[in-house]
Amino acid sequence: MGASDIFILTLVVIAVSAAIIFNRLVGKRQMVKNGWSDIDVQLKRRADLIPQFVNTVKGYAKHERALFQEVAEKRNAALAAGANPTARGNAESALSAPVKRMIALGEDYPELKASDNFLELQRQLAETEDKIEMARRFYNGAVRDLNTLVTSVPSNFIARMTGFRTHDYFEADERDRAAPSVAAVSGS
Repeated sequence: MGASDIFILTLVVIAVSAAIIFNRLVGKRQMVKNGWSDIDVQLKRRADLIPQFVNTVKGYAKHERALFQEVAEKRNAALAAGANPTARGNAESALSAPVKRMIALGEDYPELKASDNFLELQRQLAETEDKIEMARRFYNGAVRDLNTLVTSVPSNFIARMTGFRTHDYFEADERDRAAPSVAAVSGS
C-alpha cells in the first residue's frame, strides 16, 4: 500500500466520519424541533382553556375585573412571545401567577367551587400543566444532547461549518409553573 493509497483511505475515513457526525447533528436538531412543537401544542391548549375558565369564573365573581384583565393581557403576551424559549418561558411564567389566583377564587366563592364546569376546567388546566412539564423535559433533554454535540470535539468543527448552533432551554419559574391543585380548590 503506497502513500497515495493511505492518503485516499484517510480522506475516505474523514469524509465518512464527517457524514456520520452531520447526520447525528441533523437528528438531534429534529428532536429539538419535535420537542418545541410538543411544548407549543400544550401551551396553546392552555391558552385556549383560559378564556373558558375566565368566563366560568366571571359568572360567579363579577367584581374581579382587574384579575380577568390581567389574565387576558398575560395570555396575549404569552401567545405573542413566539418560538423563542427564553421569551416564551418568561411570558408563560407571568401568565401562571394570575391564573393560579383565579383558580384560588374557588375558595372565596362556594357556588363557584361547587360548579361542575369550574371543576372540569380546573382539572383540564392541571392536566395540561402536567403535559407542559413532560414536554419541557423532553425538549430540554433534546437541547442538551444537541448542545453537547455542537460544542464537543470533533463534531463542533462539522457543526460550525454547516451552521448548527446551540439552542436555549425552555425554563420557567417553578413556583409559577406548578400545576394547579384540583384537590386544594375543590376541597377533595
